[in-house]
Amino acid sequence: MDLAVALYIVPTPIGNLADITQRALDVLNQVSLVACEDTRHSGKLLSHFGIETRKIAIHDHNERDRAKDIINLLADSQSVALISDAGTPLISDPGYHLVSQVRQAGYKVIPLPGACAAITALSASGLPSDRFSFEGFLPAKEKGRLDKLAALREDPRTLIFYESPHRIVHSLKSIVTALGADREIVMAREVTKTFETFLSGEAHDVLAQVEVDANQQKGEIVLMCHGFRTQETEQLPQVAIDTLTILSAELPLKKAAALAAQIHGLKKNALYKHGLNIGL
Repeated sequence: MDLAVALYIVPTPIGNLADITQRALDVLNQVSLVACEDTRHSGKLLSHFGIETRKIAIHDHNERDRAKDIINLLADSQSVALISDAGTPLISDPGYHLVSQVRQAGYKVIPLPGACAAITALSASGLPSDRFSFEGFLPAKEKGRLDKLAALREDPRTLIFYESPHRIVHSLKSIVTALGADREIVMAREVTKTFETFLSGEAHDVLAQVEVDANQQKGEIVLMCHGFRTQETEQLPQVAIDTLTILSAELPLKKAAALAAQIHGLKKNALYKHGLNIGL
């Protein structure tokens, strides 16, 4: 395989080392330099595959300066590979400024396909995948999280977030508050790794599971939220409305809506809103 002079964007495994592609190995072996998010972390990966290519660190604090060095290598007809700690570079990882400067300098940027935690998790989530929005990490502070989620509340696309283990409970609580306790979500943890788990259900149920299970507060996490459903304003079956009316005569509306939803397989929020609208 003869390489063109270019900056190669090379995805690396997100957990299972067998997920690296043969093309990625060929590129990493043949380029003059591998630009890594963390040379120590990536060094273990490269060593595992017997790759001895020279490495440099490129991260948020030095990316603009390193871009000049890499452009000089390209000008000298030497190819460079960019990798992150795991997955596809630039997806919540450094690389944007480098790629932009390399393109502006007139050199090729060649992407390789490969592992990406967001797409891998989405494919197994059971949530709509025809339209989705990757939002990266939620803000660390509660107000920032709530503001961000409030802005996305009526987005009809599936929402995808990355989250760190020490913030997962806080973020789930923010989702319950901003998007609603009954918003359907999926939490994928340690995707492709030994302890891979998927939790799915209404946001308050997933939060409850995570709060009582310390193991669910470890590892790499992808959070996915069903987009805003117009079902909440669609016409409800008359039989469900009749059930809600009967139950609400004896029970608080919220409880009546929950029971009617369970009986008819509907969203309790839709029934609850309908009950409010007709004065039950």
